[in-house]
Amino acid sequence: MKCPACGTRLTEMVVGDVVVDVCQGGCGGIWFDNWELKKFDEPHEHLGEQLLDIDIAPNIKVDYSKRRQCPKCAGVTMMRHFFSVKREVEVDECAACAGIWLDAGELKRIRSEFNTEEERRQAAQEYFEEIFGKELDRMRRESQEKLERARRIAHIFRFICPSYYIPGKQDWGAF
Repeated sequence: MKCPACGTRLTEMVVGDVVVDVCQGGCGGIWFDNWELKKFDEPHEHLGEQLLDIDIAPNIKVDYSKRRQCPKCAGVTMMRHFFSVKREVEVDECAACAGIWLDAGELKRIRSEFNTEEERRQAAQEYFEEIFGKELDRMRRESQEKLERARRIAHIFRFICPSYYIPGKQDWGAF
């Protein structure tokens, strides 16, 4: 495989039970197949320390603004997105194989963001709540008001409708 950032041939590196592809002697980037990055993205995962010091050639220049092609999937341009809600590290991810490309130094920055997966989830929940919380609360209140209104209307009709048509009295209805 060729490096998507500088074109250097990627070298396989065995870290624990995982084989990752690194741009050794090139730009210092790392290719993680689907789910491999999860084994190295936290500071307590000591095997990941081997990936923090990849040799970088001083004469290699990388254009970080250029869109990159997946080194595994021919003709697929990778998507660039933030790794976490902290929005500090941008990674390139292949939509076809879900592999992730990290440029030199990005793994170290990712490992410093959160100590555990639980901290990462909590930060994501807080961010989601900050962005969408008020709108979701409004929608919940609105839905509850509509449900109460429907129940009041059904209560009015309780004498002319059989009980199995009253919302909440049957297993198959929308109420």
